[in-house]
Amino acid sequence: MSVDIVIEVDNKPGMLASIAAAVSDAGVNLAAATCIGKGDTAELHILVPHAEPVRHALALTHADFHIREHEVVVVDIHDQPGELADMARRIAEAHVNVDTIYVATGNRVVFGSDNIDGLRAALGV
Repeated sequence: MSVDIVIEVDNKPGMLASIAAAVSDAGVNLAAATCIGKGDTAELHILVPHAEPVRHALALTHADFHIREHEVVVVDIHDQPGELADMARRIAEAHVNVDTIYVATGNRVVFGSDNIDGLRAALGV
């Protein structure tokens, strides 16, 4: 199982460094990260195999952060035109809505949905 941890952060210099250090100090390797947001706040998404050590590390170092998490589906892809389109088509044909997507290390794509079982079925994982 892979977990997408979403951390609402102040959008200012040093926040990424602080969070990355806390996660690293907990002995967790990030499989992916993406940050979305302009203005005063942003959402940092990090992909980890298990949420508990990250949750604990962030509670110790950043107790004021609003953190949420959800299970995601991580799919290996070939790095070639049309791969994402094919996956997106299968998901659409299964009538599953995607609420999260980003690229992870090792030619993998991270998908999130409120219908995780339907997403898994559509992607064959």
